[in-house]
Amino acid sequence: MAIFVGIDVSKEQLDWAAHGGTEGGGVAHNDDGLEALITRLRALAPELIVLEATGGLEMSVLAALSVAGLPVAVVNPRQVREFARAKGHLAKTDRLDAKCIAHFAAVMQPARTQMPEAETLELELILARRRQLVTMLVAEKNRLAGLTGPRRIQRVISSVDRMIKSPTNELEKLDDHLNTRIEQSPLWRAKDALLRSVPGVGPGTSRTLLIDLPELGSLNRKQIAALVGLAPFNHDSGKMRGRRSIWGGRATVRSMLYMACVASLRCNPVIRSFYERLRDAGKPVKVALTACMHKLLTILNALVKTNRAWDVVST
Repeated sequence: MAIFVGIDVSKEQLDWAAHGGTEGGGVAHNDDGLEALITRLRALAPELIVLEATGGLEMSVLAALSVAGLPVAVVNPRQVREFARAKGHLAKTDRLDAKCIAHFAAVMQPARTQMPEAETLELELILARRRQLVTMLVAEKNRLAGLTGPRRIQRVISSVDRMIKSPTNELEKLDDHLNTRIEQSPLWRAKDALLRSVPGVGPGTSRTLLIDLPELGSLNRKQIAALVGLAPFNHDSGKMRGRRSIWGGRATVRSMLYMACVASLRCNPVIRSFYERLRDAGKPVKVALTACMHKLLTILNALVKTNRAWDVVST
């Protein structure tokens, strides 16, 4: 009988369980613990090992298991939790979570996750750090704008100014590094040129798509929309026809596409006319913008797939 293993990942501990048997246990989340876990799993020869995405904590486990040649899949924790609720399992502990993940693996059998290349993984971390710096910068600028009237004390203003200067300098260094890495890769450089040929798509959007959406150009329009989370889902029951809405997907990519669409309303005639047509038809602003994000993503996917720049496809 095929064996499916679930691993619950935390900062200090890795709890694992095999579906349909008594196999299971826990090891420390460090090099020695991973080595012991790999030795045990190799003896079991599982059909699939499933982890939950836990904000990056799972990456060391994914890397170790992938290098060891074991089949691994990383899934959205919400899927596993909904699966547990459907089974009526409301209690939650690390051991129970591992068993639930193993059962989920046996029933759903998700596709294996390929370990990203070292270069891509490094750039993903740099891009994540860049987003953190941007968040810090926006927060400090908002604080500075709020210092009015009697609160406008020079010592406080100087403190906020120093806090703004530090992430600004670090942001410039990260941008220079990202630009250099993209320029050094012929493939990424060519894709970057294709993406930035579209009016409204700047360097930030292009970098996010290159690093956070490597599947761009390799999937059809429906698949890429579902992956990003821009494919609307029906909410119908009987004669009731509910409002369609988007769900899941890659939030960082959606955020950048939203900003690109806002810019495109000023400089991209295709997106602007599409938006105006939707608004004239009575669509709310958010619905129209979401539809524009979907259209822009479809255009970008087609450009990369066909290796054709914007000025070629628009004439």
